Amino acid sequence: MTKEEALQLVKENIQNQNLIKHMLASEAIMKALAKKFGKDEKLWGIIGLLHDLDFEKTKDTPEKHGLVTAEMLKDKVDETIIRAIKSHNDLLGVPRETDLEHALASSEQLTGLIVGCALVMPDKKLASVRPETILKKFKDKSFTANVRREIILECEKLDLNLEDFVKLGLEAMQGIAGDLGL
Repeated sequence: MTKEEALQLVKENIQNQNLIKHMLASEAIMKALAKKFGKDEKLWGIIGLLHDLDFEKTKDTPEKHGLVTAEMLKDKVDETIIRAIKSHNDLLGVPRETDLEHALASSEQLTGLIVGCALVMPDKKLASVRPETILKKFKDKSFTANVRREIILECEKLDLNLEDFVKLGLEAMQGIAGDLGL
């Protein structure tokens, strides 16, 4: 699947612009991780982009989140993509086993923390956010309370410490700040 085909699926299935931005941010971090570890940047990016493809359809039935996407993608992508997408929703009971699966889960959670940090900056821009700010806010469980810090820490399963992961994620998102409106 090409990025253009993936973006078309996103446009057909997602109306919420903030959700689209989250998916773009996840794609950016996934591509940065793939580059760092010598993995397939296109593949990892597509997974980041498509991971919440069914979110609007399943927001009231979270136990189906990922299953609808799997059905939508079943004849279009490799099973590796489908398994990674399913594994990011703990309610499905698909254990994360591969670097790819841990990368997706930790990346998509990190986007929320980084966006939250940008939104408390006076100019509300990613350019103003520093890794130190994110690390400080990481410790404050009431800040972006819906962000699951324990999943962000799965970066350690990639042999990447939290500080380095935050730096990589922030730089990846800053690289597409215009697309994110931040």
